[in-house]
Amino acid sequence: MRKIVKIILGILSVIFLGVVVLVILFNLSMKPDPDREEKIRQEAGRYLEANFNDDFEIYDTLYDNMGNFEFEYATKVRDIRSNTEFLVYPDAETEELVDTYVSDKWSDELEEEMSPYVRQAFGESAVVYVYIDDEIGAILNVDPLNPGSFKNYNIEPIVRLDIPRKRTAGDEELFSDFISYLTDEDIVQHGQLIVSYVAETGEILEDKEWSREF
Repeated sequence: MRKIVKIILGILSVIFLGVVVLVILFNLSMKPDPDREEKIRQEAGRYLEANFNDDFEIYDTLYDNMGNFEFEYATKVRDIRSNTEFLVYPDAETEELVDTYVSDKWSDELEEEMSPYVRQAFGESAVVYVYIDDEIGAILNVDPLNPGSFKNYNIEPIVRLDIPRKRTAGDEELFSDFISYLTDEDIVQHGQLIVSYVAETGEILEDKEWSREF
């Protein structure tokens, strides 16, 4: 009997130690490597010197340990003049540094332009988000020091609208009117509109999103 108890205790001890080791390894994986953070800062500093000017500053680093991005480490940069925040990171294929400045700047400008219409049509608590290809600046060969307006380019953004209420019968017409506003006012001619019903607390009010390409 005692032998069986010892065996059971031994097995439980091994399991416990295994769990402890896994917890320690998980916690270590959640923490960024200071050396790699410093490396990406230095590389980004040289990148900014070559492609931008003194109006841009590094203010932090980003460590992605969840696989949300194509990189593990990136540098957070701010345009002092416009307060546009963007990333500098190594491309997954070429390993050369790229940036999201044009993408984030145009996204901010689009959100600002759309917001008055969105608040009036969908309520003060409705929020609009714009997503543009991170490397749109390189794709369109846009000078980051003179990016101009997004209206000068044929971009196709993803426009996401969060409405803090339940779905109503007239919503589809409202969404179609919003798309017509975007195209008639020559804000964007093509893209995708996705609508989610999400409470201000983050609670999802409707499981199914509404989506349409235009």
